[in-house]
Amino acid sequence: MPVFDFSETPDNKKPAETTYTTFRSNNSAPSPENPILILDNSERKWNHHSSGLFINPIKKTAFEFKENDGTFTADILQIDSRFVSLLKWLGENHINVRLSGKNREDGYAVYKIREIAFGGGTKLSAEDGFLQYMIERLLASSAPADEIDDEDQDETGDDMKLTSLQSISDFMNCAGRTLPDNIRLWARRNLAVARSHEVTPEERRHAQRALSIMMNIQWKTNYFESIDPQEARRILDEELYGMERVKQRIIETIIQINRTHTLPAYGLLLVGPAGTGKSQIAYAVARILKLPWTTLDMSSINDPEQLTGSSRIYANAKPGIIMEAFSMAGESNLVFIINELDKAASGKGNGNPADVLLTLLDNLGFTDNYIECLVPTVGVYPIATANDKDQISAPLMSRFAVIELPDYTPEEKKIIFSRFALPKVLKRMGLHENECVVPEEALDAIIEKCAGTTGIRDLEQAAEHLAANALYQIEVNHVTEVIFDADMVWNLFS
Repeated sequence: MPVFDFSETPDNKKPAETTYTTFRSNNSAPSPENPILILDNSERKWNHHSSGLFINPIKKTAFEFKENDGTFTADILQIDSRFVSLLKWLGENHINVRLSGKNREDGYAVYKIREIAFGGGTKLSAEDGFLQYMIERLLASSAPADEIDDEDQDETGDDMKLTSLQSISDFMNCAGRTLPDNIRLWARRNLAVARSHEVTPEERRHAQRALSIMMNIQWKTNYFESIDPQEARRILDEELYGMERVKQRIIETIIQINRTHTLPAYGLLLVGPAGTGKSQIAYAVARILKLPWTTLDMSSINDPEQLTGSSRIYANAKPGIIMEAFSMAGESNLVFIINELDKAASGKGNGNPADVLLTLLDNLGFTDNYIECLVPTVGVYPIATANDKDQISAPLMSRFAVIELPDYTPEEKKIIFSRFALPKVLKRMGLHENECVVPEEALDAIIEKCAGTTGIRDLEQAAEHLAANALYQIEVNHVTEVIFDADMVWNLFS
């Protein structure tokens, strides 16, 4: 079936016809039942593996099959909206591909696209590795909210030199409207700077570096899947013993996602003595949310520029820690664990680094001085830890749901030592349980010895000391087991 009507004179030529419709999908594993696109098979059934080219690149309306008995054209009937720009790019660059699909009643359902080695590709990135990378990124993306003609439709990477900018240009063309609008426009401007010969080499280098950082981040929507309360509780129990009210409060805070499918309006501020498990809770929440996490240690930050980055006017300019965290996570939805918020220094006369966090915590977007683009932060969930909340400013406190962690009771410390701390140390040292035995009287002595400390770090160190002493006696004195009593414990820790 012809897509273009060549019977008319050029002046009366019909405009290219769009034969397809788009469908929204967030499926990350294409299959014959959930394809990338559907081709017309009403006149001919296509093979499971079929080779050819996408044609009519302006409107992406057809695929030209190269069969043993000739060349045949099939209209595209449906396309996953995430792949519209990619198919346009494949057609414009005449890249030979092999489709894998299945003939169904509604058409030939294509679920895999691979580039084949022969013919046509003149771009550095016209290789199957890049194509598969793009497909994986698009499958991990959310479907565009709507299908709008791209105002940058006429801009392609055809005139780019064979440099690393080529893959950036190709990625931008293929990603299309899966990128947020402001980032897409920002990327075009920076690509123009990186390509320009009217700016200094330093400006081109900074523009290219900023593009590389931003394009390697998976920009996701603020939609979050529901949380299973039982699974959330199981994860918290793995990381922390006791503190039932604290765990309940944490689940109550994040379970709001089940109704709104967005993150809670407030982050978590975990306040408590050292060693009570604040960091473990933060890691557990990241597991519950199924998000990557990154840490900001405020005690080591003494200049706001460390967070916001430096301006590109400096030769040694670089992004700030917050932007680097996005880059390392590889996506825009992540958990920021802000350690020791109460120890944030006021800096060297350039302002308070803690105040920089306000823009991050408000979820209105964050601007890095080096990137110079408003980065969406609606998918960022902040969790801060502190020992003394009185040292935190009121504006920062108002951005968090404060949860105070009490110290453990003596009975809880006994259980933590016998069930968790000692078995973990024995396993690490390769000792069996019957080789290092701590009966009740020895356990009481250990708890009494650690009575003046907070948290469980001293318990873990005590377990380490006992196990090391038992191992010494087994290896040097050739005993088969060591049973500690109260006097042995007191002598060991005196």
